[in-house]
Amino acid sequence: MSEADSKKVVVAALAGNLAITVCKFGAAYLSDSTATLAEAVHSLADTGNQGLLLLGMRLAARPADERFAFGREGEKYFWPLLVALMLFSVGGAFAVFEGVAHLRHPEPQSGSRLWSYGVLGVSLAFEAMSFRVAWAEFKVLAKGKPVRVALREARDPTIPLVLAEDTTALVGLTLAFVAVLLTGITGWQGFDAIGSILIGVLLCGVAVGLSKLTHALLIGSSATPEEQGHALALTESVEGVERVTQVLTLHVGPEVVILAMKLAFRPGATVEEVEEITNEIERVIRAELPRMRKIFIEVDSKGDGRGLEQARRAYRASLEVAGPKGEAKEPA
Repeated sequence: MSEADSKKVVVAALAGNLAITVCKFGAAYLSDSTATLAEAVHSLADTGNQGLLLLGMRLAARPADERFAFGREGEKYFWPLLVALMLFSVGGAFAVFEGVAHLRHPEPQSGSRLWSYGVLGVSLAFEAMSFRVAWAEFKVLAKGKPVRVALREARDPTIPLVLAEDTTALVGLTLAFVAVLLTGITGWQGFDAIGSILIGVLLCGVAVGLSKLTHALLIGSSATPEEQGHALALTESVEGVERVTQVLTLHVGPEVVILAMKLAFRPGATVEEVEEITNEIERVIRAELPRMRKIFIEVDSKGDGRGLEQARRAYRASLEVAGPKGEAKEPA
């Protein structure tokens, strides 16, 4: 997914969640429902998350300078972590606190539950549509891999974050709707309070999940094994390269990868020939792997070759999955 497409997804989600947040707070006030209030806080956290995602995208677009030689793509990793630590965890704690308080000291609801039914029902419909779009985009990103593997290998948090938000929103809305419904049927306010507690626990769980997702990205994830294998195959296809002894990669942002390689050139290659071969390696890699913007090559015939065979297998497997019409292809 391109930067423009990612931005459109986030802007659309932001606009929708902002409207839903206002409606939920209004319904919570009019219905005096704790569970609906917890869902309003949930939507507020989602809105804040998308707003900070947009901020991260804007800051990441700044050009590289002397202080940030590799650019500021890492901004896209920092702001989602901030949301996880602040908005979702604080929002979750607030929902649990409110639920426990109303469970210990229940008060009769003075408002009409119809407001909660209406807003929660409409919100469920909107979130279901948003989830469908996010799931379709995630399947493209996953390329047939299991969800857990695709999430672990994701280097752009945008789509996984939106998918996680939509999933938890559907669960939270369902909990709130059931809580309000049971309260209306039985007249016991404890169901409403329990719904708020469960939504709070859900929000805290989201905070932990988002923290884990962005943690590896912040400390520096390697490129996927398929990408490493692709770079390895492209390098080995260049005439004059005898063998590659080490491949190291580092994501400094979703669309910026640092590639460092150790390799041995053909025996007897002159300095001028080594320079030409190196330039050709950079050209073919950037042509097929544009995210690898920074490439560093060191002459070393004694590298340990660690991880190279795994990268080769992963790349060959990706070619089999892609098929003859896939984007991946064997280098000439």
